[in-house]
Amino acid sequence: MEIRSEEALRGLYGDPGERAVRKQLAALDAHCRTFIAHSPFLVMGTAGVDGAVDTSPKGDAPGFVAVLDDRTLLIPDRPGNNRLDGMRNVLENPQVGLLFMIPGVNETLRVNGRARITTDAALLAPLAVRGRTPASGLLVEVDEVFLHCAKAFIRSRLWDSASQVERGTIPSMGRMLADQLGTDVEESERLTQESIRDRLY
Repeated sequence: MEIRSEEALRGLYGDPGERAVRKQLAALDAHCRTFIAHSPFLVMGTAGVDGAVDTSPKGDAPGFVAVLDDRTLLIPDRPGNNRLDGMRNVLENPQVGLLFMIPGVNETLRVNGRARITTDAALLAPLAVRGRTPASGLLVEVDEVFLHCAKAFIRSRLWDSASQVERGTIPSMGRMLADQLGTDVEESERLTQESIRDRLY
């Protein structure tokens, strides 16, 4: 049977507990700031006005996301593939969802809000790495923020070294792209490594 209403969904799962409701905050408190300061990685979800969705990984040294105040974050945009999927969505629909992670910590921090793209040199200059200032950044105005429990990470054993997959089990990025694009494997491997070596920042 397909569930097609919130009433039916609640009938299956029931209402959230009091703590699950009350933990949602409208601004960043000291614990949220500490979590962000230690996080080297987040996943950002966006959606365009046409309903097209995108999830994009963002990562750098712990604390790479700047907390400008209790309601504002600044995410530097590091060099990538220039698809700009998330940024194009933000231009159409500013709503974003962020999931902050810390290696070895099973809890995550969820932030929902509205983003806009900035090229303000004064804001971006402190986020420079190896002398390279980001071309732009995402200013995120926080609407809601809350900690998410550890169950998914415990079930998946994500940080457990014993559950890590041997790297040879999955083909290299260069090999997979060569197969998907019908290009030369050796050239694809070279381009992949060159991109990481020369365009990390």
